[in-house]
Amino acid sequence: MISPSYCFRFLQYLLFISIGVFSSYSIAHDIDVTGVARVFLDQKDSNKYQLSIVDQQVPPLFNIERILPERCEGLPPGRFSYRFSCQPALNMDDSLSFPWSLEGVVVIARWNDGSDISGYFPGNGNTIDVPMADLKASSASLASLAARYLRLGGEHILFGVDHLLFVLGLLLLLQGFWALLKTITAFTIAHSITLAAAALGVFPVPSAPVEILIALSILFLAREIIMGQRGNKTLVHSKPWVVAFAFGLIHGFGFAGALGELGLSRGDIPLALLFFNLGVEAGQVTFILILFALNLFLNKYLSHLSYGIQRGLAYGLGGIATFWFLQRIPSLFIV
Repeated sequence: MISPSYCFRFLQYLLFISIGVFSSYSIAHDIDVTGVARVFLDQKDSNKYQLSIVDQQVPPLFNIERILPERCEGLPPGRFSYRFSCQPALNMDDSLSFPWSLEGVVVIARWNDGSDISGYFPGNGNTIDVPMADLKASSASLASLAARYLRLGGEHILFGVDHLLFVLGLLLLLQGFWALLKTITAFTIAHSITLAAAALGVFPVPSAPVEILIALSILFLAREIIMGQRGNKTLVHSKPWVVAFAFGLIHGFGFAGALGELGLSRGDIPLALLFFNLGVEAGQVTFILILFALNLFLNKYLSHLSYGIQRGLAYGLGGIATFWFLQRIPSLFIV
């Protein structure tokens, strides 16, 4: 029969091996803004348009008519822009299809009636479709913007491994429902504050030091978990919401990396920010519920291994955070 001590050692080895797996996500925990193209669509008159691509790394459009509706035709290009005309003009049933294998594209449409509407459109690995319905009618655009950023926030937290590991660390540190509720609430309030401040340009922070501090926050949390398991209680154990709030401020700047520099028009940022944050919270709650379900399963069927599993997770968190910290240090010196 396999002994609990053997299971614990095996779990530790498995967690440290997983460092290599997690590290492949560490550079891109936020949406890589270099993988998101920024495009301006300007309506010059009733049926003539100009398409300007902001990012130099985006592949050029050698045949503009490939991305346009069939009734549209390309015109002689301008400097750093493409021009085309449509007879009749673009309408809500049309779409543009960019042949780019990028994360997505932000399109800012500036119509000749004076309205500016922007939207984020994810790619599928080969093309990026941009429906005009999401850029022309304001009500449709608002609904589309809300849906897109709600999904973007959820994807960001669920695939943002370092944020999830910090939440896991909080759960390992805490005892009792009310302590958990207060701590998660403090973390949520804190990262909402800095997410809003960074996304609105009130207090922008470079991403490199933020990523390093996020790794340190997980490392610190892992240390406190291990100290608590050894019986050494500190202020972190008696008032965990204080630590959660402090580190939540840092994680909020990390969340802002998914919104910052995407190029949304100023008027669209508040709504995008609101629904992105709601998506983050929905993803966070989903992750916590999954962990609760796993904890119930372990307590029911593997209760004799519970302490070993928690200890192994704490060491695993510390190992992964240390690796991320060392990996991200060079980014401070890259201009």
